[in-house]
Amino acid sequence: MTTSTTQTRPQTDRDPAKEEFERVVLAAAHGDEQARNETLAAIQPMVLKYCRARIGSHHVSYLSAADVAQEVCIAVLKALPSYQDRGGSFTHLVYAIAANKVADAYRAASRDKSSPMPEIPETIGDMGEPESQALASDLQAQMGELLLTLPALQREILTLRIVVGLTAGETAQAVGLTSGHVRVLQHRALTKLRALVSAETKWR
Repeated sequence: MTTSTTQTRPQTDRDPAKEEFERVVLAAAHGDEQARNETLAAIQPMVLKYCRARIGSHHVSYLSAADVAQEVCIAVLKALPSYQDRGGSFTHLVYAIAANKVADAYRAASRDKSSPMPEIPETIGDMGEPESQALASDLQAQMGELLLTLPALQREILTLRIVVGLTAGETAQAVGLTSGHVRVLQHRALTKLRALVSAETKWR
């Protein structure tokens, strides 16, 4: 007598919000005007935040972070008709375009910085006190130098996670990795930065 056992497949993690966004994007890619507007409304805030993190409050050549963000959105809309869902993430495409546009802006300024560093928020200098402004400027310079010691992918992950404020899952979609891999690389980057800060403090 044989007994049959029912095997259940492990359920894969689903993200309803991501699935809905991808559905809207595909509709936009097929010419749906309302879906196109919804896609643009969804990407504009995250693109602007990303560009501000990479460029800061400064102008690069004749462009500000808002200008670059606008160029990114235009480029994304131009790329929409050829977008196909092959199991990846539209967010990954958006951030890839944004990274290229930021690099283009720096190259246009003859400052070929394909990986410009994010600035820390200027909360200290907002009080207008000269001492506070000087401290904020020094801290920004130190952070920029420290971040330059990291591999480009780790810098990008720290930018998205800490400066832009994305979750591990959102960052994973943006850079084309798993959430676990993002967390590992973030941990390695922060560990290295802590070691550098500790060594610098020790020798002062």
